Amino acid sequence: MSIRLRIFACFIGLTGAGGLALSYLAARDLWPLTLQTAEESLVDTSAILASLVEAQIAGGAVETDLLRRAMKIAGRRRLDAAIFEITKRKVDLRVYVTDARGIVLYDSEDGRDEGRDYSQWNDVYRALQGRYGARATLSFPEDSYSTVLHVATPIHAGDGVVGTLSVGKPVSGIKHFMANARNRILAATAALVLAAFFVSLALAGWITRPIRRLAVYARAVGQGGRPRRPPSESREIAVLGSAFESMRDALEGKQYVENYVRSLTHEIKAPLTAIRAASELLEEEMTPEDRRRFIRNIRLETERLHRLAERLLELSALESRKHLENSSSIDLAVLAHEVAESIAPNLRRQRLRLEIDVAGSPVITGDRFLVRQALMNLMQNAFNATPSDGLIRINVSCAADYATLVVEDTGPGVPAYALPRVFEKFYSLPVGDQPGSTGLGLPFVREVAHLHGGEARLENLAAGGARATLHLARATRNM
Repeated sequence: MSIRLRIFACFIGLTGAGGLALSYLAARDLWPLTLQTAEESLVDTSAILASLVEAQIAGGAVETDLLRRAMKIAGRRRLDAAIFEITKRKVDLRVYVTDARGIVLYDSEDGRDEGRDYSQWNDVYRALQGRYGARATLSFPEDSYSTVLHVATPIHAGDGVVGTLSVGKPVSGIKHFMANARNRILAATAALVLAAFFVSLALAGWITRPIRRLAVYARAVGQGGRPRRPPSESREIAVLGSAFESMRDALEGKQYVENYVRSLTHEIKAPLTAIRAASELLEEEMTPEDRRRFIRNIRLETERLHRLAERLLELSALESRKHLENSSSIDLAVLAHEVAESIAPNLRRQRLRLEIDVAGSPVITGDRFLVRQALMNLMQNAFNATPSDGLIRINVSCAADYATLVVEDTGPGVPAYALPRVFEKFYSLPVGDQPGSTGLGLPFVREVAHLHGGEARLENLAAGGARATLHLARATRNM
């Protein structure tokens, strides 16, 4: 299971369990609290009605005539009371009065239990003792909503208790309130779980995003690239990123030496062989013309070795840099005209035409010397590949985040088999009857592009010739 999925599962599990627990507790406590509220209102009602009866007592006898008339009128009254989603139509209280022995003197249920002995009912029994009396009776044992609450209040005459008045109320009417409350609790819980789902999904993505960036970074390093280390959003990720970068540097250092020794040995083998052969032949008797030819070969191969060493040192110094050291504002249009002017004598000698097209305001922040050298390398390659009377184009453009330098030529293009390898160190192609270059120019261009947060590409044009593209970020950041 991925870290993202684990974080998501843990967060949604904890939130869901918490929401369900809260819903359970709320639903469990809701019913008792509702009964307590109903009982509290019955206490007030019972006390008021008992006081009404007490006001009619004469000679110690309990009178219920006024209460009987009032309850009949209340029973006929239409209420139409809208209480939230419930409409209450009529009074649903039951009132009964007993004497001092617990015999029912008045029952609002059409006198149903008048004359019966209620002295053993808990509400009447306790009220006859002058205490608070209450009971709850289930009309149907299997249905908790069939509960009827009864609250009794003593009826006093002087210092004695001469009877009780009980008020009963069925809680079946509360069933609708309970159902609505339960539905609201369930809806709130479902909304909470749904919100927790999306929040946990976003949280898991936010936590694992730096790790995914490091994974992409590590894969790019493993494929031989030199990607920019992703920005660190926390101290732990910064430490992990530094560890990855240190590992990359260590591996690259080892591989760098091995590859350079192998490649350099291969590259210097041919000129050294030619110099050795020419020097051995010079020890023999030969014509002055042959001697001059062999000396010229030695000089050319020595210059080739010197040029290889210089390019190798430049590329090695560039590859060891992780960020730009001398950044300044660079107008690529001005830079392109400078390079064109420096190479103009060679273009005239070769009878080549040069066109420069500038779009927008291509200004970047970077190392001017490195960008100039990279463009010079691309121009030199185009010059070497373009036959006499050919054309070289430089296109300079810019977008919101990147500026682009494009160099096109009208030469034969690059063989298809060589395109995937043109940015490899020491890989070069012969130009006409001339030997190949050092094979370090395009790798140098690629390193300059990476240091400036961009990339370099080389492709063939459909109409013939090649196109070299150098993308440069308009504002570079340290790696």
